[in-house]
Amino acid sequence: MRRILVGVVWVYQRFISPLLPPSCRYYPTCSTYMIQALTKHGAIKGTVMGIARILRCNPFVRGGLDPVPDFFTVRRNPHPEKNMADAAVGDYHRHGSHD
Repeated sequence: MRRILVGVVWVYQRFISPLLPPSCRYYPTCSTYMIQALTKHGAIKGTVMGIARILRCNPFVRGGLDPVPDFFTVRRNPHPEKNMADAAVGDYHRHGSHD
């Protein structure tokens, strides 16, 4: 089931997302977050985490760094620096967020 869900998100990233303007307020993007959550936490918890992230991504939030935490939660990662490699954090600050 996890592989099917990851495949659905991959199809979105490959064929639908390029047709839309960049709109994700977070890094990694919501679609990448969903894939990482599915991979790390399984089909059910990963889907719940991914949907919660999509709901958090709206014009009323500042956005920023929000990697998938090592534990299940539907809230924003309180300590993003613990879950991201230094290179990825530096890359985010240089280039900004894109989906």
